[in-house]
Amino acid sequence: MSVSPILAITGLQAGYGDVQVLWDVSLEVAPGEIVCIVGSNGAGKSTLMRCISGLLPIKSGSIQADGKPLASARPADVVNAGIAHVPEGRRLFRAMSVRDNLLMGAYLRDDKAAISADLERVYAMFPILSERRRQDAGTLSGGEQQMCAIGRGLMARPSLLLIDELSLGLAPRAVEQLADSLREINRGGVAILLVEQDVMSALELAQRAYVIERGRITMSGQAATLASDPAVREAYMGLS
Repeated sequence: MSVSPILAITGLQAGYGDVQVLWDVSLEVAPGEIVCIVGSNGAGKSTLMRCISGLLPIKSGSIQADGKPLASARPADVVNAGIAHVPEGRRLFRAMSVRDNLLMGAYLRDDKAAISADLERVYAMFPILSERRRQDAGTLSGGEQQMCAIGRGLMARPSLLLIDELSLGLAPRAVEQLADSLREINRGGVAILLVEQDVMSALELAQRAYVIERGRITMSGQAATLASDPAVREAYMGLS
């Protein structure tokens, strides 16, 4: 890349106990990019996200954020490095209000005025969250919960947002609305690394893409190019 990557992963190997899931994974995300990782269920996508965010230790390889090593970083260190993770299944604090869930994203910050301003920006982006700010997060619809999870990630003021399975369990219309929100977030200067089983939606949203199969990166390139690749279309879209 001509621009130094905001995230660079090289030769990553990881797994759970004696079970290895990721094999020699390498990828990059440049500042301001939207990059997607697509693949079938169980291919290792969520495991990769957990490694990046410090939730799962790696066996070998390197992870760098803006050139600084993150391979052995704690989750709080990763957040401080400018990376926020929106996990699969949203993982909201269901008995807490929408407002309190959003504020949890700023738990490492002490700039109260800026936190308040960021909260209002999230409400402006997702007006339904403003309307339901006092409502328990567990009572929101699936799409509203995903908005809340994304908003919580934004409250950390990240330069890179990791999103694991944006469309999981959501209606197509909700996915379209969330994709529009991600484009708006990206236009604001936040890079996005998106993991997604809905290959068509992911490739429409991203500029570049990686295909992961059985824990290995098997293809990479411009998203539009991969979307028209016969092998990708047949394997992941049911098209020829």
